[in-house]
Amino acid sequence: MDIKGLDYNTQREKLVMPEYGREIQKMVDLAVSLPTKEERNRCAHAIIRQMENKNPQLRTSTDYEQTLWDHLYLMSHKQLDIDWPCDVDGAEKILTKPQPMAHPVHDEAAHLRHYGRLLTQVFEKLKTMPEGPERDELVRQTANQMKRDLAAWGHGSIEDEKVADDLARYTDGKIQIDLHTFRFDRLNFSDPNESKKNKRKK
Repeated sequence: MDIKGLDYNTQREKLVMPEYGREIQKMVDLAVSLPTKEERNRCAHAIIRQMENKNPQLRTSTDYEQTLWDHLYLMSHKQLDIDWPCDVDGAEKILTKPQPMAHPVHDEAAHLRHYGRLLTQVFEKLKTMPEGPERDELVRQTANQMKRDLAAWGHGSIEDEKVADDLARYTDGKIQIDLHTFRFDRLNFSDPNESKKNKRKK
């Protein structure tokens, strides 16, 4: 909605350094338009003092004066013709945005976060292990650890079929456990409130 006489920030030119506000930007624009270098120099130093008052936290930096002059140079759109007290050639680095971080490559392990990296490595090992007692024992330990992890992830709710299916899937079908003969370790899930109740009874 446009109302005559009202000036919205969204309708104005975007500020190069919003932290200094639009009034200081107007001062910079005025300095650029002054006819003589002497006037521009005098105005620039006055603007720097105002910028410093506007952002006093800059004083904690050892090179804060350099930063202020760099900011002034950028706010003038590099048009301010004065005797710069320091080199402002590198000022544009301030506006350089960091390169976006690369998105992680799709990793099947992302779907195994409830099992963790260690079990993921065990799955890889099981794919190449020869049959025998050593592999059987590793399968037993792995399946039980998977059940414990899934139980913790699912707050105690877990089915043996899920463990068997996951173990087969993540070993590319190399490991198949027979739920009719395989025996999982017994899992004990204690209610954390139960121990508090027992303490109160004592």
